[in-house]
Amino acid sequence: MSDFGRPLHDAIVASLALPASCTVDQRLPKKMLAEHGGTTAADRRLLTDGIEEAHWLAVIKPATAAIPIWREEETREYLELAVLSVVVRANHPQPTQLQRLAELIHRAVPYPVLLIVSSPESVVISLSHKRAAQNEAGRTVLDGALVSLQINSETPAPAGLLEALALGRQPQRDLMALYQGWMDTLVAAQVARVTGHFSVGAPPEQTAMRRVTLLEHQRLEVEAARLRALAAKETQIAKRVEQNLSLQRLQAELAAVRARLQE
Repeated sequence: MSDFGRPLHDAIVASLALPASCTVDQRLPKKMLAEHGGTTAADRRLLTDGIEEAHWLAVIKPATAAIPIWREEETREYLELAVLSVVVRANHPQPTQLQRLAELIHRAVPYPVLLIVSSPESVVISLSHKRAAQNEAGRTVLDGALVSLQINSETPAPAGLLEALALGRQPQRDLMALYQGWMDTLVAAQVARVTGHFSVGAPPEQTAMRRVTLLEHQRLEVEAARLRALAAKETQIAKRVEQNLSLQRLQAELAAVRARLQE
């Protein structure tokens, strides 16, 4: 791992400020992750070939952190939370590979996970809610999309993020509330990359709306990049004018979305 990845990984782990009673520090076999997380040969190959090493750093449950469990009938239960660390091999640093790898690891573990994936150039923090599978007793599946944040030299962590990740600054009502607190902190960091302002502690309804607005912002940015690329290649003046007008409308929409994120 480069000089960027390792210190940042260690800083993130330290920033969680977990009590010593939560420490596990056990190596996770890649074969186990592949067996439980890979549904296709390509996924299993990504888990075995893409991971340099994986560690189970900590477990957070009533016995280790004095935070109560949470249950919602038979659909979802948060009996414990796992903190995992994965180091990716140097030939698997592409963002799409890191995102897929993170998703597979979340799938492989039956408990909600705070996952830290380190590559030579970046570190990705991710979380995903879990629920019981409808058709397979005893099996859990992801409940919604991953919430993740990639940190590298070009997109550093927003000021205040590491301090905000500390266990003591998360809700302590139960394990579900704690996990949602970490998730909301990552959403606040994503918002900060758009607005330039990092702020935590927003009401749940506002945080949920922020996530929806962020997705809209990402969609518009992708479309704007597509139109810019088309306009740059277009040789017909009329079509280029039309694409530039469409781009102007998109930029106005982006400005409106950014304004909503600042509310």
